[in-house]
Order: sequence, then C-alpha cells, then structure tokens
Amino acid sequence: MHASYYHKAHACIMVFDVQRKVTYRNLGTWYAELREFRPEIPCVLVANKIDADIKMTQKSFSFAKKFSLPLYFVSAADGTNVVKLFNDAIRLAVSYKQNSQDFMDEVLQELENIDLEPEDEEDRPDQEQEQHGRPESPAPS
Repeated sequence: MHASYYHKAHACIMVFDVQRKVTYRNLGTWYAELREFRPEIPCVLVANKIDADIKMTQKSFSFAKKFSLPLYFVSAADGTNVVKLFNDAIRLAVSYKQNSQDFMDEVLQELENIDLEPEDEEDRPDQEQEQHGRPESPAPS
C-alpha cells in the first residue's frame, strides 16, 4: 500500500481470511509497513469468515499474541461481531487522537496550521500582474 493510505490514521483494523492462509502469512508484511508509517496507532486483528468454519474461533493465532493485538472473530457475511469490532476500533481511535504522543502527529498538526496565504493586502501581488505575469505599465502623463 502507499504511504498516503496511512496519512492521519488513528487506528488500524487488520483483516485476514480464515479460509486463505496466504492472508494470514501476509500479516507480518502488512504490520511492518503500518508501523513504518504510523508506529503508535492502535491496531486490532480480525479473523474474518468464521461463518464458513466456526471451529476457527477455537484456534489460537500466534500473530495476535506476538504483537499483543486484540483479536476479533467476525463474519462480514452474517454480521457476527462486526458492530463490536467497529465500536471498539472507534473508541481506540478517539482515545489515541485525544492522547497521542506520536511525533508524526505533532508534525502533521503543525503543517496543517501553517497559513500559506499572505495576511496583508500589501503582501499580495497586483491582480493584473498575477494574470499577465508582468507589472502594469504606468499611465502616460
């Protein structure tokens, strides 16, 4: 993914498909990339498609334990735990945003506060000059 996808993110919901092992194997790459761009935001891990095999909810997924991530077993198809997942993720994101100590958040906030427009009329170029790229000629006397 491109770095811009992480811009201003306050939480991450990382999803893998319990029926496709490749998605579980990709978690390490995805997580490393997330932490490169947003090292401090909260992240939750989601095991999706439990409706296809409810026995998956009995499995222990080491990735969640290794990185101390909350793990949600959900089914997007039948809605199992989807509302709970989003409610919890929103709470984490709001808490993070209100209490962030992340240096990048501070930098982004400062960049947003920069006023690029001149404040005084005197600082603005003449509109005619702006339109034609050259100053107006003085009127003959």
